[in-house]
Amino acid sequence: MLFLLNDVIFNLNAASLTPPLAAERFRPISLGFVRQLGAELFAEEPCVQQLAPERARRLAVLIAAKAPEVNAALFVAPGSDCLPDEVDSRFAAIGFDFLAHLYDRQRHGEFDAREANRQIWARLAA
Repeated sequence: MLFLLNDVIFNLNAASLTPPLAAERFRPISLGFVRQLGAELFAEEPCVQQLAPERARRLAVLIAAKAPEVNAALFVAPGSDCLPDEVDSRFAAIGFDFLAHLYDRQRHGEFDAREANRQIWARLAA
């Protein structure tokens, strides 16, 4: 499964990243709680997807586990060490073929924050 988190597309294999015991442990967690975890993570470091990709990947797995139709998330913090309530977030479902095309471009160094905003987030805002 491909998942866009801000401006990085992760290739997730949820089964290998979430062992059965962990999956059972996280079952009662709501999507709202996962959104709050993401806000806390991005409040601490607004570029976590770039600077700590494994932490970002785990967040993406949790979002996908709680909302299987979602394959993109945007978290925008005004700066480092802000309050989690200051972090804006939204989720989206992007067509697999288009996301796969962007993932291929990312692998070739042709997909960055500007391109993510132009191709995904600005279009969804319109």
